[in-house]
Amino acid sequence: MSALTEAILHADIQKLNQDYGHWDSTSIAGGVVAALNHKTVSDKLGVDKLIFASSFGLEDVALQHILMPWMAHIDVVVLDTGRLPEATFDVMERWRAQFGLKIRVERPVRQDVASWVEAHGVDAFYDSVERRLECCQLRKILPLERALAGKRAWFTGLRRGQSMARQEVQVFDLDPAGRLKVSPLAHWSLQDTWYYVKKHRLPYNRLHDEGFPSIGCEPCTRAVLPGEDIRAGRWWWEQESKKECGLHGSSRLTAKHWEAKDAHKS
Repeated sequence: MSALTEAILHADIQKLNQDYGHWDSTSIAGGVVAALNHKTVSDKLGVDKLIFASSFGLEDVALQHILMPWMAHIDVVVLDTGRLPEATFDVMERWRAQFGLKIRVERPVRQDVASWVEAHGVDAFYDSVERRLECCQLRKILPLERALAGKRAWFTGLRRGQSMARQEVQVFDLDPAGRLKVSPLAHWSLQDTWYYVKKHRLPYNRLHDEGFPSIGCEPCTRAVLPGEDIRAGRWWWEQESKKECGLHGSSRLTAKHWEAKDAHKS
């Protein structure tokens, strides 16, 4: 068993980041897939396929391409909130056509959304941060939790340079449910990301060429102005500096939590 595999088995996040966080993104991705498919690890953790939660934003199309050699072990999951821009569906179809990419789509529970809309209004997320977070919970967080149910690891396209709130993103982390969360592009710059996408001629969301560096739901995303933060176009009516939907909360859980879950499982 490799040292990387052993560190993953014991959820030694500090060692993972210290010893392997500086690896190039391809080596990180391949190493994680190999480790989680090691018999000792899979026997203990019950890992089958990993999840890659993709928004088909710039970082995600880059990471999708990096992950292509291991797609037999990975489910690409897209959260169709019901309010995504048409351009997002367009780039999804281009990836299906060009790469034969299999995409699993998770959607919110229709009745839950209908009840929320009836109680508050279709665009009530403009009214307050509380209403907006409720909408994100129904349309994004709960569908992601369904996709991650029973899984022990997932990939994200998070970068430290995406926003002030993400400056401490680690390559290896544990999410609030104790799952291993791997962000192979954490150390990439925006320039690195564009270079990779252009070099490999990857299909990307056309809104990136129209001033949208970060793309979410259509009514919650606008183009950014010159000099603005790259996430300034997300929930632009809010004043808080940390504007997130809640998908990427970090738990800083310890290995003891991971092991306790295994003990409970057995």
